[in-house]
Formats: sequence, C-alpha cells, structure tokens
Amino acid sequence: MKIALAQINPVIGDFKGNTEKILEFAGKAASSSEKPELIVFPELSICGYPPMDLLDRNEFVNSNLRALSEIQHRAPEHIGIILGHVDKNKSYAGKRLLNTVSVIKDGRIIFSQAKTLLPTYDVFDEARYFEPALERKILKWNGVNIGIAICEDIWWETEPSAGVRYPVDPVKDLLDMGASLIIVPSASPFYSGKHKIRYKLISDIGKSSGVGVVYVNMVGGNDSLLFDGESMVTSADGDLTFFGKAFREELAVVNTESKTHVPLNGNKYGEIEKALTMGIRDYLEKCGFKRVHLGLSGGIDSALVAVLAVKAVGAERVKVFALPSRYSSEGSIRDAEALADNLGIEVIELPIEDIFSSYLRTLESQFRGKDPDATEENLQARIRGTLLMAYSNKYSSLLLATGNKSELATGYCTLYGDMAGSVAVIGDLLKTEVYGLARYINREKEIIPQAILDKPPSAELRPNQTDQDTLPPYEVLDKIIGLYIVENLDSLKIAERGFNSELVDTVIGMIKRAEYKRRQAPVVLKVSPRAFGTGRRIPIAAYNRTPLK
Repeated sequence: MKIALAQINPVIGDFKGNTEKILEFAGKAASSSEKPELIVFPELSICGYPPMDLLDRNEFVNSNLRALSEIQHRAPEHIGIILGHVDKNKSYAGKRLLNTVSVIKDGRIIFSQAKTLLPTYDVFDEARYFEPALERKILKWNGVNIGIAICEDIWWETEPSAGVRYPVDPVKDLLDMGASLIIVPSASPFYSGKHKIRYKLISDIGKSSGVGVVYVNMVGGNDSLLFDGESMVTSADGDLTFFGKAFREELAVVNTESKTHVPLNGNKYGEIEKALTMGIRDYLEKCGFKRVHLGLSGGIDSALVAVLAVKAVGAERVKVFALPSRYSSEGSIRDAEALADNLGIEVIELPIEDIFSSYLRTLESQFRGKDPDATEENLQARIRGTLLMAYSNKYSSLLLATGNKSELATGYCTLYGDMAGSVAVIGDLLKTEVYGLARYINREKEIIPQAILDKPPSAELRPNQTDQDTLPPYEVLDKIIGLYIVENLDSLKIAERGFNSELVDTVIGMIKRAEYKRRQAPVVLKVSPRAFGTGRRIPIAAYNRTPLK
C-alpha cells in the first residue's frame, strides 16, 4: 500500500499553528497524484514534544483535544490520518492522561492506540504524566492488519538503564495478533549516530517476523532536544527502502511493497553541524527573537559558534563583539577579524580595560595582601558577560554562550561570565569534537582561519595562559569525561582502560565540584547520548573533598 510520511516540526503548545500544518500536509497528501491511502504524523504532533508539565494544565490538554476535533472535521476525505495527541484516561485508574495515536477517516475517529512503554531515563519522564496502555490492538485497513507502536514501543530489546528490561514487548503482541505492517509514529530526539540504532531496531522486526515497518519521526529543535527526522521504511526482509531527510520537514509517499534498497547515509560532523544550526534557528524563532549575538575572542569555540550562527540565521542577523583586555593578544584580535571577514559580519570592539581597572580599584581595600588568582580572571569574564547581556536586553537579541562540554565538565568556565547566555550551542561537544567539527566546516574552503585551529587554546585572562596550565591535554581529558559522563564508569574502571589513576581522580573531582555551575548553565543543545542538563541529574550538596569555587 502507499503511505504518506509527514515529517513535521510542531511548536509546543501552538495548537492553531500545529493544526494548520497538519491539515496542510494532509491536504497535499490527499491531492497527490500518488494517491496514498494513509498519512502518518509523528508522536504528539498536535501539542509538540515534550510538553512536560504543561500536561498538568487542564486547558493545555483540552486545547489539544479541541485541535484534534477540528482536524477531524476539516480533514480531507479519501485519506486516513494517523495522528499523535494527548488523550484522557477514561478508566479512572492510574495517571489521568494517555499518549495516544488516533486514526481519522472521513470525519470520524475509527481507531486509537495508547503508548505502552513510557521512558523514564535520560531526558524522558513520560511515566510522570501518562498511564501505559493495557492492551494492543490491530487496525484493519483495506485488508491490511496494521499494528501501531508509538516510539519507545519498538525499543523493548534495549535496556533503558543498566540491568532494566521492559516487562512487555508491544511489537511481539501486535505480531502475535496478526499484524502484517507496523507503523511507528515517533518523537525520538537526536544524538550522533542514533539513526543507525533506530534502523537496526526496525530492520530486526522484518528479519525476525517478515513484517515491514513505517517509521515517522519528528523534526525540529525544542529547548535542548533536537529532532532529526530521518524517517525510515523497511521491507519485510528488513532492508531499508526509504530514508527521510535530516533536520528538515518532508512529505514523502512510499510504497510498502517496494524492494528498492537505499543507503543509510550519515557523517558524524555533517549531522552535528545540521543539528546545531537547526537548534539555533528553532530556539531563536520559537522563543520570539529576531537576532543573535556573541563574544568573539579569536579562539576556536567562539569561532565555531559564530559560523554555526551565520549558517543558522544568516549574516544579517548575527552580531559579534570583541571585548579585549590587557591580556588579549594581537593575534587573537586579528584572527577574530579574519573570521568575521570570511562570514561577512562586522566585529564591534568594546575594550574592557577601563572597566577592569575600575573594578580592581574598587576592590583594592578588600583584596589587599592577597595575590592575584582566578578571582581577577573571573572578573574579566564577568565584565564581558555583563556587556553582552546589556546588548541582549537593549535589542532583544539572543546571546549565544560559547563554552564546550570539556569546560562545563571540569568547571573551566565562569558563572555569569562566559557562561552567560540563553543557549549553549556547543555545550555538548568535547573540545576535541570542537576541533573535529571546525575541520569539517573547513573541508572545502577555509572559513575558520587556520591560525585559530593551530594555536594552543587559551582563555587569555593572564599573561601567556593556556588551557593546559589547568587541564590535562584535551585528547586525554575528553576520553576520561566520555567514560565517566556518557558510559557512567567509575574511577577504577576508567583507570583499567589505561589512564593514570591519580589523573582520573583529579578529573572526576573537578566534574563533581562543578555541578553547581552546570545547574545554572544555559540550555545545552544535545548531540551526544548523554548531555549536561535534564538527562543528567546529580545533587550539588553531595560529599566532596574540597570546597566549591
């Protein structure tokens, strides 16, 4: 049969806008010369995903149901619409809401299926709001038995957390009831390489059961979560017969009987570049901003963020500021100007020396007898943050933070200074990945000046400073961070991988002590399996050997 895949970018809570988008896509599918029988939308398309505690508001739930009713009565004829929405739990037992997919045909809802597996790991907390489905049902459509498995319902074979397995396999239940096609409306957030995991899950269904799968994923950026789309269709043999666009809305009509094999494309840094540019653009537009700005230091981090910002919203909507101090090198200022020239943007210079000197004079009586230390370094960062936030207030411009994951992990960053901003664009990229993405961007022509890539990283907050004065080499540090944060290994297990045990303990100690900073950090755009933010919840007031700084 022919099915239309509607890979859309809904806005959370924009019921009018989402309704019009859904009807627009349904109308295009219904009038298509390919004449699909069904159009499939992602999970919770009507309200957007994840709605979080908005689900506690009755008006939010009721607005979602009114939108469903409007779609039901305005929907085009001669095509079935498979649509995700919030429903009320009419059993009066358990949670009051259901994560539901309904099928609309000729103005009537002819079928509904609630989600069974409700994820509560990483960034997910669905069991907080929804009651799981107690039964799975088959949709009978023109002689085809269709099973609807909503997003997590196909992830039974995985362990949501170490040693934990779901008690129910929804896909097996649907197959046991005679399903000859599985349709998966999904809102699966992106991280690098995740499309390969999804493909294996749906391919294995075909290989083990001889049943094809139609998987339709959401696209768009919602706070820290980035949805990549990349909808898929697999044949009864498990072969990939359709692979949707990445990070873009798309309406595609597929034939579930197709035997055409298509490749599973994807490059790590190509994906991340698209993810972050979409994340900037959607955060900007969905939060009502018109422009962005950032501090451009001449270092690799701010250079990369500036490039991504221009790619996301265009040079005309990006402003960059150089805020040199007594420690800023001429080379860094020159490198920042060269980058700006390559991007077609102007560098506005706001020297901070006079302000810094004034701060030092004001504090002189309190600091007398104390040697200069990180306090004076942080003052410079906080002056810069204050000036950048002042511009944000005056012009309603979105300030982009430029810190990376290695800095956030170890606390090598200044609260209310370089951490100022609304969104941390590269806050989920380790420093080595920052360089990897920069080189990828330069693959065809030099956009980021080579001098920025070649010089040792430095905050330039004291004479001749480099990051490695304080941190281990990034090639070592980033591996330890990855093992501790992403793979959740303890210090002994990490040391067994060949790392110096004292160094491991030092790095882990830095990570623990910096938790209070991360709790106050901007929203981090998630591109790895485990990012700082809602997916990693660690207490601040926990046992540490040294005081917080």
